[in-house]
Amino acid sequence: MCGRGKIMDISNTLNEVLVRLFRDINTLEERAIRTEEYKDVTANDMHVIEAIGPDSAKNMTSVARELEVTTGTLTIAVNSLVKKGYVDRTRSEEDRRVVLISLSGKGKKAYLHHRRFHEEMIDAVLKELSEEEQRALESALSKLTRFFRATL
Repeated sequence: MCGRGKIMDISNTLNEVLVRLFRDINTLEERAIRTEEYKDVTANDMHVIEAIGPDSAKNMTSVARELEVTTGTLTIAVNSLVKKGYVDRTRSEEDRRVVLISLSGKGKKAYLHHRRFHEEMIDAVLKELSEEEQRALESALSKLTRFFRATL
């Protein structure tokens, strides 16, 4: 096969793999999240919970920036998570205009649940690969991430 044909085959295969991988990870994540205990939480909710993190309170602007959404969009998600009991909202002591958000006890538990899903997914992938394949995957995915970050 000529060089152009091989490149087209690789391009088609990579496109199919990336599209399928994105869908499959989203589906698996949604299933893992939707346990009886967390039936009121969406994948988007979990990503907000993950961005807030289990440590100290964060301001809305920094969390919105991390999620690459507007503060208005984050406010809608946070309002829902506050109602569900996953997020606490307070005012900054230094500047009362600043709204700080943090995870409640329930939110921290959900954060750990989501984190375990990711750890189990990565462990399952890595156990199927040799050390050399693991390094090659890490390198390829890092390059892919840099490409996508540069195009955002």
